[in-house]
Amino acid sequence: MMKQEKAIDFQAARRKTLLSNVIFDVIIYLTLAFVVLVTVYPFWNTLALSFNDGLDSLKGGIRLIPRKFTLRNYTNLFETDYIFKAGLISVSRTILQTVLNVFCTSLLAYSLSRKEFVLKKSLTAIIVISMYVNAGLIPGYMLTKKLGLLNNYLVYIIPNLIDAFNFILVRTYINGLPDSFVESARIDGANEFKIFLQIIMPLIIPSIAMTCLFVAVTAWNSWFDTYLYTSGKKNLHSLQYVLMSFLQASQQQSNSASNANALAVAAASGASAAQVTPVAIRASITIVATVPILVVYPFVQKYFVTGMTIGGVKE
Repeated sequence: MMKQEKAIDFQAARRKTLLSNVIFDVIIYLTLAFVVLVTVYPFWNTLALSFNDGLDSLKGGIRLIPRKFTLRNYTNLFETDYIFKAGLISVSRTILQTVLNVFCTSLLAYSLSRKEFVLKKSLTAIIVISMYVNAGLIPGYMLTKKLGLLNNYLVYIIPNLIDAFNFILVRTYINGLPDSFVESARIDGANEFKIFLQIIMPLIIPSIAMTCLFVAVTAWNSWFDTYLYTSGKKNLHSLQYVLMSFLQASQQQSNSASNANALAVAAASGASAAQVTPVAIRASITIVATVPILVVYPFVQKYFVTGMTIGGVKE
C-alpha cells in the first residue's frame, strides 16, 4: 500500500514537473518570437517602403509588402553623379581603417600586457581616461587643421588608428593567454614583433574579429567627420555623407505647407506616376546603408559571441 502511494505521488510529481517544463518552454518561445518580431518588423517595413511608390506611401498602411512596387526610389538615388565614387571612398576607408586600427590597437594591447613593461599601468590609465575625457570638438578641429589633414583622405585613417575600448578588450584577451607561449618563443630566439605576429595574433582571432566588426560598422556609418573635415572637397565625400545630403535635399523639397498639401492631394487622388518623396527616399537610404553590415555580420557572429565573453571566466 505504501509503495503504491509512493508510486502515485512520484508519477504526480513527474507530471507536474513535465507540465511546468512545457509551460516554461512555451513562455520562452513566445518571448523569443516577440523579440524576433520586434527586431525584424521595422527593417522589413522599411524594405517594403523602399520598394513602394512614393506618393502611395503617403497614404500609409504599408506593412510587409509594397502596395505599388517600383524601383524609382533606388534609381533616383543612384542617379546622383558622385554616389559611386562616394561608395568607393566609404569602402576604402572602412577597409583601411579596420585593418590599421585592429593592427595598431592589438600591437599596443600586446605591449601593455607585458609584465616587464615598466610604464604599462601609467599608459593604460591614460588610454582609459581618454574614453571618458576628451578635449572637445573645437580643439580637435584645430589640431586636425594644424596637422594638415583638412580636405585630406588621411583624416579618415590617422585619427582612428587606436581605439581605447577595443584596446581594453584585446588586452584582456591577451592577459588570459599562458605566458609560456611567449617565454618559449623568446627561448627560441624570436623577437617581440615576431612573437606578436606569429604567436599572439593567431591566438586572439575572436577578439580581433569582434574588434573588426566594431571598427567596420563605425567607419561605414560615419558621416560627421566628412562634414567637419572634408566637406569642402567633393571627391572625398563618403557614401553616408552623400546619402545624408540627398535626404536633406529631398526633405527640403517638401518642407513648405503647399508642397506637403500637394503631395497629400496627389496621394489621395491615386496618382499613378512614380514619385520620390522623403518617406520613400529615407527608406531606400536606410536599406542601402544597412545591407553591407548585414552581409558581413553572419561571418563574424561566432567570433563576436566569443569575444563578448572575454573576461567572464577566470581560473
